[in-house]
Amino acid sequence: MPSEFKITRQVDFGDTDAAGVVYFANYFRFMEACESAFFRSLGLNLSEEHSAPRMGWPRVSARCDYREPLRFGDTFEVRLFIKEIKPKAISYVFRFTKRVPDGAPVLAAEGEVTAVCVTFNPDTRKMTSSEIPAAVLAKIQAAPPSALAQ
Repeated sequence: MPSEFKITRQVDFGDTDAAGVVYFANYFRFMEACESAFFRSLGLNLSEEHSAPRMGWPRVSARCDYREPLRFGDTFEVRLFIKEIKPKAISYVFRFTKRVPDGAPVLAAEGEVTAVCVTFNPDTRKMTSSEIPAAVLAKIQAAPPSALAQ
């Protein structure tokens, strides 16, 4: 069962701000893109619109620490680690590593996100936290502490 996943991206012009570096909020978009790709790789979907009841994974906590700027054209990797699995929530650590030609990769940023499994009541239009489905739990596991300590 996987406890980590990665995607590789290149910084597009639209990802940058007036200073020519990736706009801080875009790191959260990249984290979400990595999480979504991770779920797809497992044959799962973050938004189960056609399930009964409808499920989702809203974020209840998110942070990002920035260490080295990413600029237009940079190639970088977003690596997801499952930090913790609780009955109703999953916490992730994300590491952004910039590829440097002829050099060692550089840690550009590190973030953390906690998402809660919820179901939607169509009558009240409210979300209620729910146990993570067994089908999801059967496909994931928490990363070993050694992976998180890197």
